[in-house]
Amino acid sequence: MHGFADMGAMTLWAQTRASTRLAVEFFPEGRETALRRVEAMTDAAHDFVAHLRLANLEPGTAYRYRVLADGKPVREGAFRTQPLWQFRAGPPDFAVAFGSCAYLNDPYSRPGRPWGEGFQVFDAIAAKSPDFMLWLGDNVYFREPEWTSPEGMSARYRAYREAPELARLWTATSHIAIWDDHDYGPNDSDASFVGKGWALDTFRRYWPNPTAGLPGVPGIFTQVSFGDVDFFLLDDRFHRYPNRYPDVPAKTMWGAAQLEWLKQALLTSRATFKVVANGSQFWNRASRFEGLYQFPADQKALADWLAAERIPGVVFLSGDRHFASLLRIERPGTYPLYEFTASPLTAGLANPSREERENPDLVPGTFTLARNFGMLRFTGPREARRLAFELYDSDGKMLWQRSVGAGELRPPAAK
Repeated sequence: MHGFADMGAMTLWAQTRASTRLAVEFFPEGRETALRRVEAMTDAAHDFVAHLRLANLEPGTAYRYRVLADGKPVREGAFRTQPLWQFRAGPPDFAVAFGSCAYLNDPYSRPGRPWGEGFQVFDAIAAKSPDFMLWLGDNVYFREPEWTSPEGMSARYRAYREAPELARLWTATSHIAIWDDHDYGPNDSDASFVGKGWALDTFRRYWPNPTAGLPGVPGIFTQVSFGDVDFFLLDDRFHRYPNRYPDVPAKTMWGAAQLEWLKQALLTSRATFKVVANGSQFWNRASRFEGLYQFPADQKALADWLAAERIPGVVFLSGDRHFASLLRIERPGTYPLYEFTASPLTAGLANPSREERENPDLVPGTFTLARNFGMLRFTGPREARRLAFELYDSDGKMLWQRSVGAGELRPPAAK
């Protein structure tokens, strides 16, 4: 699997069935004389997984690679580093695919009709050739016997990595991920889950994100950039209070340290667009399921801070809900907040209430009850950048598209 690629490095993720000496030979396309090599040894203690770091690469360059196992060639592939555009040209046009709730059927699945369907969606995403894929949580579904052991969690991840339905996608683009409840622990799980240390170790082993958490603040939250866009990827589980905990000021989804990091990172960012991604929804006021509305202190603190600090270009992504929608949250005196929810990739569909289907914050025509994936497209010259929100069905057919200009996501000029 291809990990996230920046201007100068990419991590190639690999897994074997037994202890194996892996090597990756890589070179700029058409320049095999510039061949370089990295090696790693897989072992049982790490579930035979290796993170092979291909570093000191040239920006904006296509690379070829071949993987050798105990000296024998087993796989070839290609990837591209991000362009170095700053002070040289306008920001690049690019596209990001995203989705949540990927359920694979097996003997541990729920009884009755298979809950997972529409597995062609993974090839449909690959066919769109996104610059990277963002997984928004419930990327795997731990079953009941797996919550209580790190071995069970690893086995579930291994099944997804080996699934033929996903084989093309793993190397068609780069990948980065956050989690939600089902790839963390039991349904609606929170900071009280005693296996969260196992879940964190397993997530970090199977998703080679550039970073995870901060020194002294465990979790999977991180930040990456592509072009003139910063992506802030949140951890909505490791520090989360139970949803039904009393609404005291201390009740939090992200924890004080993570929320403070997000505020500082947003304030520091000079990106045209700032995409904040979370497993649970942020602003859905009609929801009666999991969401930030259950954490009113966090929700108010973030909303008030964004308005007070006049942070431009902020949009939100979420998953979890087993339907798709685009919300537009009006804010007096400043620009509206958009939240794009894409779910599910292959899991079962929801049965939303009438209140959710008729939510006054819904952008008309965007409520979608079908298996789906989303895409964000960033286009245009520096002075007129645009963001397109796109939703596709399992076959890759566009269901709807809406767009917004960067100029529409700026606070009014101060008087």
